[in-house]
Amino acid sequence: MFALIPGCLVFMGLFIWLQRKNCAVPALFMKGLASLCFVTLGILCNAGAESGKPIVLGLILGCIADVLLGLRAVFVKRKIVFFLAGGVVFLCGHFAYLASAWPRVENKVLCILASGLLAALLLFWLYGKITADRALKAFGAVYFGIFVLLCCAAVSNGVTAPSDFTLLFASGILLFLCSDLILNLHSFGPLKDFRFRVLYRCLYYIGQLTIAVSLLFL
Repeated sequence: MFALIPGCLVFMGLFIWLQRKNCAVPALFMKGLASLCFVTLGILCNAGAESGKPIVLGLILGCIADVLLGLRAVFVKRKIVFFLAGGVVFLCGHFAYLASAWPRVENKVLCILASGLLAALLLFWLYGKITADRALKAFGAVYFGIFVLLCCAAVSNGVTAPSDFTLLFASGILLFLCSDLILNLHSFGPLKDFRFRVLYRCLYYIGQLTIAVSLLFL
């Protein structure tokens, strides 16, 4: 089962290498295999537990979103369409993760207030760094608003009810958020160097693998 972890990272490395070589279709295939690894790992770690099903659903939606985002390099003229489609599916995945984390939050009002403030500060900072049209910014406001709420819920659970599950889950979600921020700064902002593409890919897959492994301790 745990062989899926290095397998995921190897496929990720091949995906990045093929993408660098502008081999869009083989790169997309490797990206799909990398994502299938963390989905399979999550399913095996969960072992059919009812409480873990929303997280497994989140992993599956993440895999689908990965493929949609990967199609940007295959159908370049419609890259914005696939970017938004991938973002919508990722957002659905965040709702699935939130469905698992939210019931465990002890102070829901405080969590909502904190996430609203943090999301506003994050978007103010991010939108000062990137250039994107109004539609993308409007979607980004919704996307990061929900994502920050998920992060606050996950971190809150890690603080108020620390366990292997809550700490691993929160760590995976935070890595995922960092990955998305760097992705946006790379795609629409100043971080154009290829190294940042490698960085956000690594953070993303390590984050999803961490979320998958957390299911062992649920």
